[in-house]
Amino acid sequence: MTAPRQVLRDATVLVTRRCARREFLLRPGRLTNEVFLYVLAVAARRHDVLVHAFVVMSNHYHLVVTDPSARLPAFVQFLNCMVGRALNAALHRDDAFWESGSFSAVTLPMPADAADKAAYTLANPVAAGLVERGDQWPGLWSAPAQLGSGCIDARRPDHFFDPDGNLPEKEVLELKPPPGFASAEAFREAVEAGLVERESAARRTLRRFLGVAKVLAQRVTARPAEASQRRALRPRVASRDKLMRMEVLGRLMAFLDDYRKAWAARRGRKKGVVFPEGTYQLRVEHGVACVGYG
Repeated sequence: MTAPRQVLRDATVLVTRRCARREFLLRPGRLTNEVFLYVLAVAARRHDVLVHAFVVMSNHYHLVVTDPSARLPAFVQFLNCMVGRALNAALHRDDAFWESGSFSAVTLPMPADAADKAAYTLANPVAAGLVERGDQWPGLWSAPAQLGSGCIDARRPDHFFDPDGNLPEKEVLELKPPPGFASAEAFREAVEAGLVERESAARRTLRRFLGVAKVLAQRVTARPAEASQRRALRPRVASRDKLMRMEVLGRLMAFLDDYRKAWAARRGRKKGVVFPEGTYQLRVEHGVACVGYG
């Protein structure tokens, strides 16, 4: 049995999804930017997800979000489905848009971890050797100045989306600070400091960058020159505090143990089985009893 994903209320996570075969299917461009921003805004509103930072690279994206209602899988499914269908239609392709398997969701247990991964997210274009500063990236990139400073309007693209369908003509995306910060300004300052540190380190190491013009000229079927890391670790938790990381991993292991016991009891037709808090698919699709849900 595949290990279940633990989905908890109010969890802050780093979400990552990669394109099929690592191709540049999300290469920056007006339509790609418009589609992704619009669908992200609609998905966040529909599924009650708070967005803190994002970047859309040519073959993957990163989001730092908080999930107040434990609906992260539905949020990501809607985002990936609509973006993939819309861009596949634009590219006249019918292959899978995203890599096989599920998305990555790394738990960020402390406010400092959320700020650190937001900085990591925004430093991606520089760390990849594409542009010298993140704000030069021609794809979607959430500027730290946008945090808590207003709303981003996202209009429904003319391409693909039915004007008479059930999706709104316009949606608004507001970047909010994650739990644990006294204000949006405090989060913004932490992210900006981390971003400066990461970008400076990348510039010292790389020195040469591809540049905007060459990024925009890349074929969508192209891939990065370097080989992908096979069998790379897929972390579940990221924290610079080792004790906190161990504590969260311990709770995850306890969840998996309790889940397997509940699953075995359910298969044995035992009555009154209650699954642990964080159970998602069985709760949503089959209505099983779950700790924390009436």
